[in-house]
Amino acid sequence: MPREHYSELLALIAVARERSFTRAAAQLGMSQSMLSHTIREMEARLGVRLLTRTTRSVSVTEAGERLLDVAAPRLKSIEAELRSIAELRDVAAGTIRITATDHAIDTVLWPKISGILAEYPQIKVEMSADYALVDIVQGRYDFGVRLGDELAKDISAVRIGPDMRAAIVGAPAYFASHPMPTQPQDLVNHDCINLRLPTRGNLYSWELKKGQREMSVRVEGRLVFNGIYQILNAALSGNGLAYVPEDLVQPHLASGALLPVLKPWWRKFPGLHLFYSRQRGASRAMRVLIDALEYKKS
Repeated sequence: MPREHYSELLALIAVARERSFTRAAAQLGMSQSMLSHTIREMEARLGVRLLTRTTRSVSVTEAGERLLDVAAPRLKSIEAELRSIAELRDVAAGTIRITATDHAIDTVLWPKISGILAEYPQIKVEMSADYALVDIVQGRYDFGVRLGDELAKDISAVRIGPDMRAAIVGAPAYFASHPMPTQPQDLVNHDCINLRLPTRGNLYSWELKKGQREMSVRVEGRLVFNGIYQILNAALSGNGLAYVPEDLVQPHLASGALLPVLKPWWRKFPGLHLFYSRQRGASRAMRVLIDALEYKKS
């Protein structure tokens, strides 16, 4: 089979999986116009329509489904075999793709990964900041990072961080015109800064716990972000109360730039875990990262 035919199949698989030329082009590292041209050439050569395009969506035709049913598993098998052969080398090498939140990347992943790049010059790392609960197999990631209580049962995982608490904080400027909450029910009367979850599209409820009492509070406010660093900055500016990781706000609490709110109710969560597909297993390069990132209690 000519080399360009492999490229066409990979392009078709990407578009079919993403249901979007824009997302597929970004994943393949090519322009959207080049991707469209590749698919059109493939359809013209075969004489059948493989994709149905509208202004809002892309779907696979019956002919496209038939081709994908045969080609996709075989290409996946070839990729797996190439990876296994590459593992026969004496050195760890290859590109490792990781999806995690920006907070996990900044505080856990990058501080340790940066230290091993010099030791393993043939390892490349791509980190994607995302708050969605991404399917790492479908997204073609080697690793994902989630809290311990968010892990599925059919994956392999290793703890990479200690337990963490979610803190509720506000700036002195905010409390100059608002009373300090004394119980969780008071939060409904405050301007709270919300986090929009991309996976479901809804706002994240603030999870609280005191002793054996647990509650989930749906707060209201004028500001909504899809990242905790923006939420932190808004709280520092006095624009409302924030629900963010304690380690992120600890310097601001120490300096007095932020004040703790309902501290007895701050909930502790299982630490961050690095997870990967159990079926695919871990390559030599992946094992290097696992060993470097594994959390060890001091």
